[in-house]
Amino acid sequence: MSFLHLSPLHSLLLQIRFLLRLDATADMEKIEEQFANLNIIKRSSDTKEPTYLLGIDTSKTVQAEKENLVAVLCSNGSIRIYDKERLYILREFSGYPGLLNGVKFANSCDSVYSSCTDGTVKCWDARLASEKPVQLFKGYPSNIFISFDISCNDHVICAGTEKVDDDALLVFWDARINSQDLSTTKDPLGAYSETHSDDVTQVCFHPNNPNMVVSGSTDGLVNVFDISVDNEADALITTCNSVSSVSCIGWSGKDYKQIYCMTHDEGFCWWDLNHLDTDEPITCLNIQDVREVVTLKEGILDYLIGGLYHEKMDRLFVVGGTNTGMIHLMSCTVSGLIHVTSLHGGHAATVRSFSWNVQDDSLLTGGEDAQLLLWKPGAIEKTFTKKDSMKIASSVSQRVRVHSNDLYKRRKKQ
Repeated sequence: MSFLHLSPLHSLLLQIRFLLRLDATADMEKIEEQFANLNIIKRSSDTKEPTYLLGIDTSKTVQAEKENLVAVLCSNGSIRIYDKERLYILREFSGYPGLLNGVKFANSCDSVYSSCTDGTVKCWDARLASEKPVQLFKGYPSNIFISFDISCNDHVICAGTEKVDDDALLVFWDARINSQDLSTTKDPLGAYSETHSDDVTQVCFHPNNPNMVVSGSTDGLVNVFDISVDNEADALITTCNSVSSVSCIGWSGKDYKQIYCMTHDEGFCWWDLNHLDTDEPITCLNIQDVREVVTLKEGILDYLIGGLYHEKMDRLFVVGGTNTGMIHLMSCTVSGLIHVTSLHGGHAATVRSFSWNVQDDSLLTGGEDAQLLLWKPGAIEKTFTKKDSMKIASSVSQRVRVHSNDLYKRRKKQ
């Protein structure tokens, strides 16, 4: 008979690993309870023109005795500003004659930005009921902007274009207001033109480093840049290949040194930039079609909506849903996506957008039923009026994201 003798150090390491596993399990239980406890506290009021709600962002500033603002991108090409607690529409901004794409609040004030198909990025003061932007960032001739973001220090704007001829550009502007130049129109600082070969569908700055930006395209590439470097070739830190048209990108992980990507045919990729200078592979997870591999406790998965990095728990979540309005929350691990919980009784149609608030653990969701919903832990909704799914004119349907493989398969073959 033989006995296994453990050294004191080895025994201590085993205990630490066991405790870490217990902590991870406790964290997951805490997260599951937190998400499962989300209930609707408020629904948006009816609007004259029902539209799909394609994007949501909330004001980063907290001002005493003033409403917390929410900006919502609508499928009619406009942006609506809501009071978050009451979900009343306060004002609406239009990109006319162009259509707006994307919506983002500045990090230090209540300016709200959106890129536009008329070749500009527009900036409004969300607290003023003015039809005209307070700043206009003008692109190059023939630019059609379909994506954008602003750096965490509000100094630089980057916008991605549709491919025109052979050009698919990332265009940059200085977003700072110069007291010596009060002109409302700004020309570009420059552009990157060599790293994408098709429409630039996504642009996302690093949450803490204003020089780092990631871009995604229908060419399947996800590029990471350090824009403090002088030229495009040297600024390109790495290129990751999703092998499909990119619909969503974001940062995650400790110090935000990971990036994730979702594709228009419901694929998911997750990369760790910590391994760029090591022999370790940078790919943490690569799923060609999440719908085929994820196991849900209830219902089915029809599409992916986006990613949610939970800073307090240091965990990445993937948000998806069903065509009938159910929302699924999945935890991202190197072993795959694990279903955490599902949210019921909210939307009656496809959910297009969401925004998670770390401070109060609240969730805003928007969908094709034209509803904006506010979810909070343990909340009780005072009035319940679930809307039926609605139909929108075909011209609008052609512009909004369609969750189907067919369109992008055809594009690849062309």
